[in-house]
Amino acid sequence: MSIAELPLKIDRERIARFCRERGIRKLSLFGSALRADFDPAHSDVDVLAEFHPEALRNTGWDFFLYGEQLGEILGGRVDFCTHLRPWLRPLVQKHSLTIYDESAS
Repeated sequence: MSIAELPLKIDRERIARFCRERGIRKLSLFGSALRADFDPAHSDVDVLAEFHPEALRNTGWDFFLYGEQLGEILGGRVDFCTHLRPWLRPLVQKHSLTIYDESAS
C-alpha cells in the first residue's frame, strides 16, 4: 500500500513539521489503517514513532499530547506508540507504512 491509497488524508508537510519539531526520525502507520476494513469513524490510527535518542529528555507532560496533536493532522483518533514488545516489533515492521523518514528528506 502507498500513501496515496490510504483511507486517510496525509498532509506530508504537516507530518514532517510535526516530526521535526518533536525529534521524531521515523513515523509509520500499522494496523487497521492499512487494511480494507478501516473505518475512519470508528477505528483508531495506530502509529509507531521512532525518536532521536535525546528527543524525549525534556518533553515532560507534552509527550502525552502527541497522539492528540497527530490525530488533528490525520483527522482521527491516534494510538501513538513509541515502544513495541520484542515479539510484536518484527510483525509491525513487516506490515507498516512509513509516512515520514527524515533520512529520506
